[in-house]
Order: sequence, then structure tokens, then C-alpha cells
Amino acid sequence: MKLPRLFLLLAFLLTSCGTFGPRGTTAPSASPTTPLPTALVDITHVPDPKAVARSFLEAWQSEDFSKMYSMLTQLSRDAISQDDFTQRYTDAAINLTLTKLDFEVLSSLTNPSTAQVAYQVTYHTGLLGDLQRQMAMSLSLFQGQWQVQWEDGMIMPELKGGNRLALDIKVPARGNIYDMNGHAIASQEDAVAIWLNSGELNPDQEGTLLTELSRLTGKTPEAIKSLYQNAVDVGANWRISIGEASAEAVNARLSVLSGLSGLYLGNFRARYYPDGGVAPHVTGFVQFIPKEQLLDYQRKGYVGDEKVGTFGLEKWGETYLAGVHGATLHVTDPQGKIVTMLASVESQPAESIYTTLDKDLQTQAQKALEGFTGAIVVLERNTGRVLAMASSPEFDPNLLEPTNENYDPSAPIDYLNRASQGTYPLGSVFKIITMSAALQSGLYTADSTYNCGYTFEELPGVTLYDWTYDKGYPASGKLTLPEGLMRSCNPWFYHLGLDLFRQKGATFVSDMARAFGLGNATGIGAIAEDPGNIQDPVTESDAVQMAIGQYTVLVTPLQVADFVAAVGNGGTLYRPQIIEKIAPLDGDPTFQFKPEVRGQLPVSPENLKIVQDAMASVVENKKGTAFYTFSSLQVPINGKTGTAQNPGAEPHAWFAGYSNANNPNKPDIAIAVIAENAGEGSEIAAPIFRRIMEIYFYGQPSRLYPWEASYYVTKTPTPLYTETPAETPAAEGTPAP
Repeated sequence: MKLPRLFLLLAFLLTSCGTFGPRGTTAPSASPTTPLPTALVDITHVPDPKAVARSFLEAWQSEDFSKMYSMLTQLSRDAISQDDFTQRYTDAAINLTLTKLDFEVLSSLTNPSTAQVAYQVTYHTGLLGDLQRQMAMSLSLFQGQWQVQWEDGMIMPELKGGNRLALDIKVPARGNIYDMNGHAIASQEDAVAIWLNSGELNPDQEGTLLTELSRLTGKTPEAIKSLYQNAVDVGANWRISIGEASAEAVNARLSVLSGLSGLYLGNFRARYYPDGGVAPHVTGFVQFIPKEQLLDYQRKGYVGDEKVGTFGLEKWGETYLAGVHGATLHVTDPQGKIVTMLASVESQPAESIYTTLDKDLQTQAQKALEGFTGAIVVLERNTGRVLAMASSPEFDPNLLEPTNENYDPSAPIDYLNRASQGTYPLGSVFKIITMSAALQSGLYTADSTYNCGYTFEELPGVTLYDWTYDKGYPASGKLTLPEGLMRSCNPWFYHLGLDLFRQKGATFVSDMARAFGLGNATGIGAIAEDPGNIQDPVTESDAVQMAIGQYTVLVTPLQVADFVAAVGNGGTLYRPQIIEKIAPLDGDPTFQFKPEVRGQLPVSPENLKIVQDAMASVVENKKGTAFYTFSSLQVPINGKTGTAQNPGAEPHAWFAGYSNANNPNKPDIAIAVIAENAGEGSEIAAPIFRRIMEIYFYGQPSRLYPWEASYYVTKTPTPLYTETPAETPAAEGTPAP
């Protein structure tokens, strides 16, 4: 009923010749040129104050303080500078540990030139939960626009009159990182920096000195001596950093250590990484909060002087390792006196991270790579647990601790985790995938044969060579498909790549590679990884090169260990995992490892068995490319050598495989080894692979590397011979295989 009456009233006013005067008398008509009162004109064009208030609050929500400041009245801007205005909101956000802000405009009251808008703000905080306040915003009309009359109480009512927020934070002790057996690999601990003055060393004490330092640091006596030998030879007084040890270990030997000339010890308490860093590329390290990230951390409830994880699991697990900070939020007056307490929350202890790593195996894997650039990955074959992940060159995270006497901020650190982030052509290890594709195609069987000569000439105008040609060995001759893998015959696999490209399509082999998990991240999650690269071949030449793991094939050692494990366990691709559990000091774990299947190899059980047997022959058959390396090991091994060409440099040496021991006390493992620019896979990577198997099953190495004078002591920079077996002459009347 109200709308029709309003329309009648408007119609009456429009047709009236004048306005009504007192008691209904008619006032004189205004002439067309007589202006209406200014206030009446402005009111009809004034924007909605709620819309202005909402715009101001949206700017606060997005922390666009510049826009907020531009909406203030001139009087408000005269009272506070833009920098101070921004700082008021920033300080409030820090003390609230504000993570997000929501608002609701409730109501408004408008007069001709002023307005008030009531609004409600919900502060979502990192430490204190949600806080809610209702406030009012005063606005003034200026040149037809509403402007905000700002004061401190618009941030929070308690701040009216210049009051401030003050947050008292309680920081719990940082959680530790352990291996699978509960051995600490990162902890808050008293530690000792160890260094030598080369000019003060007593030659008569050298044997004792090296023995004691080796026991404390885990380095070999030869490695320690190499650190100071040059200075001693030239008679220099050099300060030589040896490493670090726990204060407990040093104190246990202090009576002996204190009598050694030239030995200096410096105590420090910090995050300590034993043995110079166990899996440093995995574990990571802590550092003081970088200046550019300080505000973000303060908003999360950090005081600002803590050390936080900046790399590896220390960074990934910061939420668990830092615990929940306790906090009490006060309001103080301008003089700093506490006015009231707004909220309080108790701190909660940190949780510790237990990795799947085996500390002893990991340490030995790192030693096994010394002198090489490369990586080793060891997985439980049937679960996906990462038992070791070594990347070389490694680094000592203790040297990043400023209170360490050996602290060296200029020391170069190679942060690349080559095990999960290094990408390489796979070379002949890829032949496992090509062979699987050939068998699944239906075009080839275990009985299919090919004459493996020195050359491959099926591409017009192109001649490609077998490795036997380069080595000066007799050509392998007629080989079945499994024997082709055993001998790693390049022409056999060139032929497969070309034939599958022509008969099954350009993507047949590359699709198989992707089904084996290549070209995609494994999903390990807790550490950074590279997805690698698997492209579809475009030309026949591309297909031929892909078949032997070249072309544009790029893989990580983690991916290789993962798919080789799948071959060994019957075809199940597990997601590699490096976290065994996450648990508080007291209480049940909040996370517990469970194997996770991420795929199945698209290879029939019958064909997979053919591939498995062929990989066994690589190690067991005298003509296999790794036979001599694994002789007398007494652990059944299925594996594949690889020598990946690397234009402009020496090839990368690969060996990947798995154990088949079926030992109930020692789960079978899969290993991938790569040594960058190191030469032949059979000569370099295979011996390293063997050593990891020895350590895992026997607890210690049992055979020297060809290049070692004693364990972990190199006699020559590189091997001076090849272990790739030459083809033996065939018996009379029998064709050479």
C-alpha cells in the first residue's frame, strides 16, 4: 500500500505550481532560474556510506593500506602519516598473529554531511583462534564523497586513545629428526667444533690424533690427514677445520684429547647434525629467519629471533618440529603499562620426525660416493620406504651455525639433491622398458633373435655402433631378446625402437616409459623432486635413440630405483616415502607410514618374468655385463648396467637393480646408482652398487673398489681398466651368442 501512495504524492508535487507554506498556504512559485538549496542537491547524489565503508574494509582485508589511507579525511591524514598508519595496522596484525580478516557491514546512520557505519570484524589468528569485535566508522562528506574519520579504535576498540597490542610468546623446544631406528640425525644439543693448527702438530702423536678424530667425526684417518697435510708440508701455521662432534662424545675422550698438540675444541649449543650431516640434502638445516621473511613468520607467531627450517625436512616439517607457540595478548597504554589481557593460549610441545632412513646404511652410502658427483637411492623393494638417499658432493650443515667455531658463511654449498632433482639420460638401463614394450607388443617373444654385430644400418644413410666396437671386443653375434639385455646389445635395441615405431606407433615405447613412472614426479612429497622428461619421438632416428635411453630421455635416480623395485616385486609401483612416523614426545603418532600403491606396470606376469630373468643373467651369466663385479657376492641380484652418453663430456655411469634374497630379517631392496661423467656403468656404478648390497646384507664392505688402495682410500683417480666382459670364442660348431 505504501508504493501507490508514494507515486500519488510524487505526481501531485510534480503538477503543483508551488510548494506548501505554513498551515497549508501556498508559497510563491519559484522561478525557473532560482536555484534549489545546495544541501538538497548534494543529498540526492551522495554515494551510499555502506559502500564506502565496505570498500575501506575490503582494502584492509587485502592489506592495501595505501588505498585505505587515500580514503581518509584531510584532518585524519594531517594527524598521522601514511607510514605510521601502515605501521599501526602491521603491528596489530603481527601481535594478533593475523592470518585472515573477515568483516560484515551491519548498519548505517546518515545525516546531510556525516554518517556512521557499524561493522563487525572477525580476526582469524595463528595462535589465539578467532577474535570478534564490533566497531563504528565515522564518515564526513566532502565534495560529494564520503571520507573516513580515522582513529585507532577502528583497528580494535581496545586500541582507542593510542593503546597498543603486546604479545608475549612462549617457544617450545624444537623437535628432533631421527632415522628409522630412533638415532638422532638432527637435534638440539651441546656440540663441539674441532680444528687443528697445522704448525703445532706433534708428529709423534699423529697416529693417536687421527684415530681419535676419526672416531669423533666419522671421517677416515686418511681423509683427515689430507685436510692438513699440505700445510704441514710447506711449514705453514694454518687453522684447519676438521668437523664437529657431540659434547658427550668429546667429554668421554677428553683425557686423551687434552694431551694432543695443535688440537682445539670450541663448544656451541645449536641444532646439531652428527657425523658432519647424515643425508644433509634430505635432512636440511635451520637458519635465522631471513629479513625478507621476518614479517611472514611474525604473523605466524614467531618472535623473530628463532631459527627455522630453510631446507629439506627441516623446512618441510617446520609445523611439526616447531610445536605450537604459547601466547598471551595484552593491551598496553601509550606508556607501555598493561591495561587488560585479551586472550591467552598455552604452548604445545613439538613433534619429532622419524624418517625411513637407516643411519648406518645412509652414512655408508655417502662414503661409497666419495670422490664422485652423483647419487644413490635405496628403496625397500616391496614397500617404497627410502632406506638411503645420498647426493654427492655433500655438505656439512653444522658449518651454517654462526656459534660454531668452524662457521664459514662463504663455503660453497651444492644444494642440489641429485637423487631426486638431478635429471640424466638413462642409457642402457632404459632397455628394461624397451624390452617390456617389445614383449607386450606381441611382435617379440623370449625366443626372438637378432644378429648383434658391430653396426646398425637400418636407418638409411646412418651407421650406429655397438659398445663392443668401441671396446675392441668381438661382436656378440646372434642373441635372443633376453640375451640382448644381458649383453646390452645396442643394435638389438636400435632395431626394437625402429620396429615398434613403425608397427605400433610413435608413442608406444614412450607410453610404456610413462607407465613405468618416468616423466612424472614420484610423489615422495617431503623433499623436492624433478619430474624428468619423456617426450614422444617424432622421427625414426628419435625412436632408435629413445630405445637405448638417449634422445631427450631425462630421469632422476629416485624414479629409476622406483621402477626397478616394481620390476622386482611383480609390477607394483609404490610411492616412495621418507617419513616413517611423526610423533610427540609422549603420545600416539599423528602420522604412520603405510605403503601406497601408485600404479601397476602394464606388463603381463609372463613377460615380466622374462625381463626379471634377463636382469638376473646380467649378473649371473659369464657373458653378462656385470658378471665379474658381482662374483662371490652370495646375494641374488637382478640388475642392469648403463652408460649414458653426455655430449661434450664423459658418459654417466649407471647401475640399477634389486636383491632377491627373500631374507625374512632383511627385506629385499632396490638400488639406483649414478656417477656423473665417470665412464662405464659396469666399471664405476656397478662396484658402488655392490658395496651398498654388502653393507646392507653383511654390515660391512667385503671387496675393494678397483680404484681403492684400502676401503675409502683412493689409489688412482679413476679405474685403469674395464670390467665389461669380452665375448668368449664359441666352441667349435656352436654359433657365438
